[in-house]
Amino acid sequence: MNGTDQLRQVVETRHGGTAIHVQSIPVYESNHGQTVWNGAVQVFSLKDSPSGATRAYASSYGLADGTRRLFAVLHAGPVTGPREAVRAAIVIQPEPTP
Repeated sequence: MNGTDQLRQVVETRHGGTAIHVQSIPVYESNHGQTVWNGAVQVFSLKDSPSGATRAYASSYGLADGTRRLFAVLHAGPVTGPREAVRAAIVIQPEPTP
């Protein structure tokens, strides 16, 4: 299973419905001159999501201990694109996923 398939599964598991990969968007985010994110965010179209959302954003990043954190954020409220999804994920800080 490749990384995009794994992220698709995370979107479907956390948010329901069927996720279809649309594109990969590079996102760079800094805070006070320090890089807090520099990576790709995968964009998914959602069908039949219980939330009614039609789009989701997902990515992963490695931690110092070798584990990975995966996040999946719906396109809803203040999350209007990949950059806002990264910002939301930084605030939420999901649990590590092996």
